[in-house]
Amino acid sequence: MPRPGDTRRPKSTPPLERPTRKHGGTGKSLLREYGEAIFFAVAVAYIIKSFCIQAFRIPTASMEDSLLVGDFLLVNKFLYGAQVPFTNWRLPGIREPVAGDIIVFQYPRNPMEDYIKRCVAVEGQTVEVRNKVLLVDGKPSPLPSTGKITDMATRLDNFGPLNIPPGHIFMMGDNRDNSLDSRDWGPLDKRLIRGKAFILYMSWEFHPGDPEVIWTIDRPFASAVSLIYVACYDIIRFPWRVRWSRLGDLIG
Repeated sequence: MPRPGDTRRPKSTPPLERPTRKHGGTGKSLLREYGEAIFFAVAVAYIIKSFCIQAFRIPTASMEDSLLVGDFLLVNKFLYGAQVPFTNWRLPGIREPVAGDIIVFQYPRNPMEDYIKRCVAVEGQTVEVRNKVLLVDGKPSPLPSTGKITDMATRLDNFGPLNIPPGHIFMMGDNRDNSLDSRDWGPLDKRLIRGKAFILYMSWEFHPGDPEVIWTIDRPFASAVSLIYVACYDIIRFPWRVRWSRLGDLIG
């Protein structure tokens, strides 16, 4: 309290200072926090994709009518044992492939491409095709109810008999007259397996003449325009192109 005759102003209490975040020491900048969060999210996504679940799209009609062109599905990679990236090692699996499993795998003639077919026989069994009829160990193996035969004569109407060697499985498309499979390129080495298809999360009906994204590194502006155009084209047609009844279907 000022004394009588004292004209000096009382000193005001300095405002409380807010703690500031340091860019060094134990503090983290906002940019660093965002960077760590993005890195963590990318790492988790990569681990899930490599060892657990991966998304794929059906590009051809070789599995009709079980799977249609434009079906988007998820693949279980840990069931058979996922491959460790950049190595030839595989993690222990829960079980081996069995006849009836629909499997995504690396195409034996070009491992950069992924194929999807149905396993019809496993190692040690004998496979033969007589006039389009599949025989496993001498007994007819019926075509799945969702598969089809078009009665079109092909060079694959008769095959074998062939004994499947250890470490291999025999793959065939459900659209038997429109599928290049183990009848053409032989039994599949199990080391090329990606995983077992298990659920459809999207199904899109493509039409002839639909635009496609044209993406080239040397033409970034044209590529961006192409992407925007295709996105707008699909958004307008979204309600009519989605095969709603197929969403969430289990694949077996």
